[in-house]
Amino acid sequence: MITEKEEAMEGEGMTADARNLYLDLLKRTLSFLLWPEPPQPVEIFNFQNPPLRRWVFGMISRILQPTRLRLVQRKVFSQAQRESGEIWPVYAETMIGLKRLNNLQSCVETVIREEVPGDFIETGVWRGGACIFMRGVLAAYSVKDRRIFVADSFEGLPKPEADKFPMDEGDTHYQNRYLAVSREEVEENFRKYGLLDDKIVILKGWFKDTLPKAPITELAIMRLDGDMYSSTMDALTNLYPKLSKGGFCIIDDYALKGCRQAVDDYRAQHGITAPMEWIDSASAFWRH
Repeated sequence: MITEKEEAMEGEGMTADARNLYLDLLKRTLSFLLWPEPPQPVEIFNFQNPPLRRWVFGMISRILQPTRLRLVQRKVFSQAQRESGEIWPVYAETMIGLKRLNNLQSCVETVIREEVPGDFIETGVWRGGACIFMRGVLAAYSVKDRRIFVADSFEGLPKPEADKFPMDEGDTHYQNRYLAVSREEVEENFRKYGLLDDKIVILKGWFKDTLPKAPITELAIMRLDGDMYSSTMDALTNLYPKLSKGGFCIIDDYALKGCRQAVDDYRAQHGITAPMEWIDSASAFWRH
């Protein structure tokens, strides 16, 4: 059943059928699901190999660097793995998979329909795909009064501060340059989809530095993808007090030990009893 508000939205822009087709195509394009997953360049994940293999692959990659050749490895992934966001893709703008994109769409559409006030933010954006999708949903519904904050260091993850956050001891995410995507590349990805405008606000830097002074007064959706205890706690501490009643808090990495502990600690400290719902095997969310 179409509500009066949805009828009004259709009058302003695309029909419901056209909107659904556009958003489905956008999700599949951002996830690179329309094409076969190509072989992975060896240097991307070489840091995970044993020392001797890492040295050999590194040497070969350096020799090939001046040429058009590249050392790659073919990995076989099922369609289900790709759709569930269980792989680290080569070309996709997002690695979160269709289930998490569907959840994000549902959250955005709910706050639009119910007029929950506030902007949107993602902390830890990689190539920007989830933020691009949120902007696409707003465009599809002709929503012009919400901003999307794109928060990232654009340098990868920070080295763990085990003295302050013992749960992060031994975390090696900072070694993975695959997770370091420049601001320029993220902005270009928005531009490719025709979705880079003044509603996109970039917050460049470590969360502990940018989030306390971010020009945010009210949030309807906060999507946290910081992997670590410290990054997750920094985001919750600075953003959750600004989440509107009826807004959504989405935790991309709830299956990771450090992230999960930060979420559980924050919820316990602040008496948050809203039920946590799993999105897939890695992610969860709750409604404020």
